[in-house]
Amino acid sequence: KKTVNPNDERLQRLNKSKETNAPIVNRKSDAETSKEITTSNVPAHMFFTHNTALGPPYHVLLDTNFINFSISNKLDVRKALLDCLFAPAIPCLTDCVLAELQKLGSKYRLALRVARDRTFLRLPCSHKGTYADDCLVERVTQHRVFIVATNDKDLKRRIRKIPGVPIMYVHAHKYTIERMPEGFMAPR
Repeated sequence: KKTVNPNDERLQRLNKSKETNAPIVNRKSDAETSKEITTSNVPAHMFFTHNTALGPPYHVLLDTNFINFSISNKLDVRKALLDCLFAPAIPCLTDCVLAELQKLGSKYRLALRVARDRTFLRLPCSHKGTYADDCLVERVTQHRVFIVATNDKDLKRRIRKIPGVPIMYVHAHKYTIERMPEGFMAPR
C-alpha cells in the first residue's frame, strides 16, 4: 500500500486552504502575518540593479593592485579615468590602501608616490586592521556611491554580489568598466 509523503505540496496546499477557511477564532491575525513578511534593506536610490545615485563627478575607490597595473601599463590615473567615464572623476584612496602600499616595501615605492598625490581624495578608516579588500567592500556596502577600481579577482567576485556597484579594471592598456547603467555611455 502506497502512502503520500507528508511533505508533499498537495498536502501542504490542502492544509493552507483549511487554515484560510478556518473559523475566525483560530485564524492568524493580520498583524501576525505581516510580521512573517521580510523586507530586504535595499537603498531608495536603487532602481532594480541600476544605481541612480551614481553620476558625475564619479567617486572611484582605487585598490592597491589597480594602481600597480596602471603604472605597469603606463596610464595616468586621472586622464585614463576621464577617457573611460567621459566625465570628471575623483580618485579616492582609503587609509588601508595606503597602509597596504607601504607594507609592500621599496618595490612599490612608485605606486606609493602616485597614491600620495594631493589630488586624490583621502578617506579615513575607523576600523581596526589594514586589510584593504575588507575596507573597500564595507565602504561600498554602506554608501554605494563609489565605482570600485580593482584588478583583484577575489575582490571583484565579492563586489559583484553587491547590487548597483560598478567595477573598473585595467584591460588592454586602458580602463574598462562593467555593470555601469546604459544611460551613462561608459565603454564595456
